[in-house]
Amino acid sequence: MKTKSIKYILAAGLVCCGLSTALTSCNDVLDEEPRSTFDPSFFTTKKGIEGGLTSLYAHLRYFYGNGYWLNACETGTDEYTYGQSADGNFKDADLSGVGSMTSTSSVAGGMWGAAFANINTCNGIIENAADAGINDAKLLAEAYFFRGFDYFLLVQYYGGVPLDLGAGELKYNTTKIRTSKRNTVPEVYAAIFADLEKAVADLPESPRLTGAVTKNVARLFLSKAYLTYAWWLENPNNIPTYPECSRDAGQANSYFQKAYDTAMQAINNPGPYKLQPTFYDVNVATNDRNSEIMLYADHNENEKFGNGGAGYGWGNGGSPENFAYWMETWNYTEMIAKNDKGENINPIQREAVQALGRPWTRMAPIADNFMEGGVWEDAVKAIDSRYDATFTLRYHTNWHKAGNTSPYVIGANGLHVAPNEVYFSWVPESEDSKINYTGADGKLGFGEMAGRPDFVVAVNHISRKKYPINWKIGIYRTDNAGGLGSKVNGGSPRPWNIAKFSELYLIGAEAAVKLNKNAEARNLVNVLRARAGKQTFSQNDNVKVSVDHSAEMLAATPQTITIDYILDERSREFWGEGYRWYDLVRTQKWAERAGTYRIAGSGYTDKNLETFKRDIPAGYYLRPIPQGQLDGMEMSDEDKKNYQNPAYR
Repeated sequence: MKTKSIKYILAAGLVCCGLSTALTSCNDVLDEEPRSTFDPSFFTTKKGIEGGLTSLYAHLRYFYGNGYWLNACETGTDEYTYGQSADGNFKDADLSGVGSMTSTSSVAGGMWGAAFANINTCNGIIENAADAGINDAKLLAEAYFFRGFDYFLLVQYYGGVPLDLGAGELKYNTTKIRTSKRNTVPEVYAAIFADLEKAVADLPESPRLTGAVTKNVARLFLSKAYLTYAWWLENPNNIPTYPECSRDAGQANSYFQKAYDTAMQAINNPGPYKLQPTFYDVNVATNDRNSEIMLYADHNENEKFGNGGAGYGWGNGGSPENFAYWMETWNYTEMIAKNDKGENINPIQREAVQALGRPWTRMAPIADNFMEGGVWEDAVKAIDSRYDATFTLRYHTNWHKAGNTSPYVIGANGLHVAPNEVYFSWVPESEDSKINYTGADGKLGFGEMAGRPDFVVAVNHISRKKYPINWKIGIYRTDNAGGLGSKVNGGSPRPWNIAKFSELYLIGAEAAVKLNKNAEARNLVNVLRARAGKQTFSQNDNVKVSVDHSAEMLAATPQTITIDYILDERSREFWGEGYRWYDLVRTQKWAERAGTYRIAGSGYTDKNLETFKRDIPAGYYLRPIPQGQLDGMEMSDEDKKNYQNPAYR
């Protein structure tokens, strides 16, 4: 993600997105006509306002689905660390001594430029709509929503940020200005609340077009903003803020209450949204854009008009492509097996399917999560369907899809593995003592279990080189024609899910814990846990099943719900999707939960876990202002220094 200078951000409200000059079509979806920029005069016409509104949705692709954004939100948390092929972007974010977080190296800086450009577009729409002949409050509410949405992202990342882009607070700026003043966190939240509250009031119950925002989308982000501000006010661990300002912890409960009330209002008035019957149904690609998904950064297989002009051949590894899934995918293609003729072949080849896709090995899940005491410990694996519907744990052979007619390959214990059968599996920690790791596959460090044709590794040996893939965000295409897929190396044409109806239950539960409403918190958590106990399809075995562990799931819910338990549930529900850094920073649990972790080394045969320590100072709970912003300012060196968050000066 590239950063842009202050001069660019604050000049004329230019936006670099896939833009549209049409809001409707025969399919009732957002039509996109790629454009390079908007200039100020564009917002004086109805066509310009309509194009600006569509660009608000297109800009989501500059965060969501970008692999470096996902890195900034996941690496360095209690979910992910850097993988074997990681570059400095990932090592810097890990904070474990292999890199450093600075204003010049942090990829977290990319949000600044894209968000402020979009905020100025919102300002332009709001100010010019009436003169352009658009007086529909429901349409304008979308601009209010996205302005609040972007400021909410910014204030969580950087602390206080400027509300004045050069023409006055929350005004559309058309002049080149290279000075800036940061507002305080309470001032920014006041603007966020005002925008999102107006969006709740004016948006329709149902989307005007597929994927457009509604009252309940605004309620979700408003409840989360209330919740996050309440934590900021309470400040239980004395985390510093910037610009410095006072905060009244006595007001925190009123905002926790607002968060709870708003979440419950959304749950009790769902409109077109509802939970899917199983967790698998939420995330399987064939069911994308389902009723549980409230907001997404959309993509499709129309490369020119459906993705901001990005192509999906080899992929360029940048926005607006959805290429984040690459990062959490290890290089499974290095498995080699003997076929019936004694020839070496790849039993599992690169394929454009949700369980596989393009490997980059940049982000590796932390082994502790899969072991005793972790969020995916064996007791959870046994009854919680979210485990199966989150990770690729079994790797099915696919050499036949490349035209190879070999009837089998030699698997573990000298047994035959046919096409579509399992060649390699991750197994629970409790199975480790049954595995013979000697001589099974010296190159990849695989083991064998008696009577099984698939090679195995227990999850307590997850390494930086091999690990379970995040199945939820994997690629899916409809044009593979029975083969591996001609565009397997590109970005995914799937939408990136941003907001889910399920999160309202966990927002409400978290607020309830802070309000000492344990029964309410437990009831809300149990809605999702009961759903997680039900399974009608096993994606790892690729078979229909009929499983209901709901009773066991409810029985396993602790009587007293704590913030740590809420964080565990959020991890099980949203693993690897970009929520985690925000969750740990909001609750001020980042250093506590992610300060140490265990993982095996960077070689295929590495299986013994090593312990790593992270240095997470309190000042790092804010990200650095990008150096490119500071360099572009016409200010004294001292003023530039004071503009930066203190931990990065």
